[in-house]
Amino acid sequence: MLEKREISAAEITASVFARISCVEDSIKSFVTLTRDQAVHMAENADARISSGSKEPLTGIPVAIKDNMCTEGILTTCSSKILKSFIPPYESTVTSKLLEQGYVLPGKTNLDEFAMGSSTENSGFFTTRNPWDTERIPGGSSGGSAAAVAADECIAALGSDTGGSIRQPAALCGVVGMKPTYGRVSRYGLVAFASSLDQIGPITKNVRDTAVLLNIIAGRDPLDSTSAPLNVPDFTAAVGREIKGMKIGIPKEYFIDGMDPEVESAVRTAIKQYEALGAIPVEISLPHSGYAVATYYVLATSEASSNLARYDGVKYGFRSEGKDLIDMYMQSRAQGFGAEVKRRIMLGTYTLSSGYYDAYYKKAQQVRTLIKGDFEQAFRTVDVILTPTTPTAAFKMGEKTADPLQMYLADIFTISVNLAGVPGISIPCGFTSGNLPIGLQLIGKHFDEETLVQAAYAYEQSTDWHKRRPSL
Repeated sequence: MLEKREISAAEITASVFARISCVEDSIKSFVTLTRDQAVHMAENADARISSGSKEPLTGIPVAIKDNMCTEGILTTCSSKILKSFIPPYESTVTSKLLEQGYVLPGKTNLDEFAMGSSTENSGFFTTRNPWDTERIPGGSSGGSAAAVAADECIAALGSDTGGSIRQPAALCGVVGMKPTYGRVSRYGLVAFASSLDQIGPITKNVRDTAVLLNIIAGRDPLDSTSAPLNVPDFTAAVGREIKGMKIGIPKEYFIDGMDPEVESAVRTAIKQYEALGAIPVEISLPHSGYAVATYYVLATSEASSNLARYDGVKYGFRSEGKDLIDMYMQSRAQGFGAEVKRRIMLGTYTLSSGYYDAYYKKAQQVRTLIKGDFEQAFRTVDVILTPTTPTAAFKMGEKTADPLQMYLADIFTISVNLAGVPGISIPCGFTSGNLPIGLQLIGKHFDEETLVQAAYAYEQSTDWHKRRPSL
């Protein structure tokens, strides 16, 4: 419509803010709304379009998870320790969106420092699921997924350390992709676990995910872990035939305790792939049972190291103390929430003298075995299909008293981060209570094209992605 001049960027932005004013009080997706900047950005976008310059994202409102630095705009990580932090620089991904002429409606809520699976660990408030406001939207990118599902933006960016894009996308009935580790620059992403974190798109359909990935992917000299590889046109994979594609079904991912409605929806999706000409192949990922334990050793160890910088001295929240050490202790005790403290303590313990070999080193060795499982499987299949989550969205407060139960919510997504491979979650059904169910597709390293191809083929053969919550 923008290209045909049937609508202006200013009108799109006004419609998004009208929607936000209708539903935001009941969803609470945003930590910070940037209406004034958005209006200005939309005016600039319309000027660009009038001059004949139209990039794919020009004039499109894209929400940004509040752990990506935005110059001159609050970036809090939903933590009291950063509640007044305004970055002096722009993250690489948001710089790329600015070059496109996008519109920023606001920064979205998350579990504090991206540590959580429900957005209940936010230092400010819990975001609610648009399909049932008594339930969680998933996490840690819960604000981004809920904003997309509730039509409070056209698309959003999230970050994924152990499932934080795919899990909320599944629970909110939208599409979310974690690209291969190194595909997208992490410069300006506030670090949680540096060897696992990856930025990716959350959108209403697979084509939009491909469009957004085209823009944010690529080598960045400011991030030494970003891969020096050419970025293909991911939208070229949209609409490709999947006849003869081999889809691996890992036996370890259909487990006791999984919601029967989730399992039924995923098995129905496998039959749909067969109808489209794909070939299901049973495979084994034998070390999957160790993934959660491995992840919570490595992720907490890296978090302990990364979060040492929040000491009350250079930036962020600062408490008074009777001396320097007391000031450090008071600042961190008052600034961090319970889950962040728990993970810092776990990580500090696993890295401590006498325990390093037993925990951290052992976890790195098991991580290598998990990565090897995927490499072995991809010798015989093109993609791997699993549930995204073992259950649909649970009620707020249901698991907050039991961290282990909360950690198990990411049981199907964690291995993908440990192995560094890409994964995408797409809607594949609804429970009898009208809650979305997500299907996860996992690809080879730097083969997001095949994921887009397989995900789009399924999406277009069903209507799940067209359903919207009745807010």
